[in-house]
Amino acid sequence: MIHFDSSFLIDLHREVKTERLSSAFEFIETLDDREALGVSVHVVCELRGGAELCKRPMQEHEALDQLLRGFHIAHTDERFMPVYARLYASLARPGHLIGAMDLLIATHALVEDAALVTKNTKHFSRVPGLRVLSY
Repeated sequence: MIHFDSSFLIDLHREVKTERLSSAFEFIETLDDREALGVSVHVVCELRGGAELCKRPMQEHEALDQLLRGFHIAHTDERFMPVYARLYASLARPGHLIGAMDLLIATHALVEDAALVTKNTKHFSRVPGLRVLSY
């Protein structure tokens, strides 16, 4: 299982929209067709919030629907909260806490035993046990 951060999906969306395929599209092309692809519900919330800020939000939401069609959207369950709490404590104690949304996204990847694809390797590499992939 591979999860994708907002940065990746934003880049992929731009590449497809402008028809200038680059690093995000190329990364997707390298994956095995049998690989399960997912995103955290928190990533979807970030993307939907961005769509609301656009000049044409309805068009942007429709484009996001198309983009997200092939991804499993991970929702929280009973496994999520204790993992989040442990991660929060392990990062807060030494003063290495990352942003709240990033911590939620990282937690989902860990709960789903998924690597996380992102450009933001600086923050996500602080998360113990998280496999971070850059593109």
